[in-house]
Amino acid sequence: MSKALIVVVEDEEDILELLEYNLQKEGYETIGFLNTKTVAQLLEEEKVDLLLMDRNLPGVEGSEFVQELRKNGIQTPVIYLSAKNKDSDIEEGFDRGADDYITKPFSPREVSMRVKAVLKRTKVGFNQENISYRDIIMTPQTREVKAGELNVELSKLEFDLLLTLIKNQNIVLDRDFLLENVWGGDEIYQDKTVNVAINRLKDKIDPNKDKEYIKTVRGVGYTLS
Repeated sequence: MSKALIVVVEDEEDILELLEYNLQKEGYETIGFLNTKTVAQLLEEEKVDLLLMDRNLPGVEGSEFVQELRKNGIQTPVIYLSAKNKDSDIEEGFDRGADDYITKPFSPREVSMRVKAVLKRTKVGFNQENISYRDIIMTPQTREVKAGELNVELSKLEFDLLLTLIKNQNIVLDRDFLLENVWGGDEIYQDKTVNVAINRLKDKIDPNKDKEYIKTVRGVGYTLS
């Protein structure tokens, strides 16, 4: 099996070198950049498995760059590495194409665990059968989602989250279960990671907030209603 190729974009050279060193030690291939000038071209020419993207970059804000990639049809999984650590910053990151979000300062172990989880999540194979709940239809093979007449564009993380909820639709799923089964499971994740992702998913599948697919069970977790 070939090694996963990870592109790292970080304008602080010492951090870039540290990230590359630790990822290579974990067995990944890496290509590092101090800016985004030639990143889009590389993503179009090479099969890149994951993009680690700083947000504070010279010339362009990292999440705006990724948002533009998504508009151009490039769906390479992305983890942001950023000192922007407010809930609103994290939500903005997921809104702009994130599969995960790591706030600075971070430990090499945290990055390693999160990278493993995203790679595992985005490489999972699915069967071709549609999965449905109420008027939601999911096609795992193509990752297409319809909610009523609405075609919904979900990130890989949001798709896997909705799929997990539907497969366990008669059960209240607590945050630990979701972290284990959607994020890959590790103590580095926090409750707000789940909360932000659930809220983003709700907004996408129910923009008018009149169907209330997902019910929050206070102090316990989430279930489909």
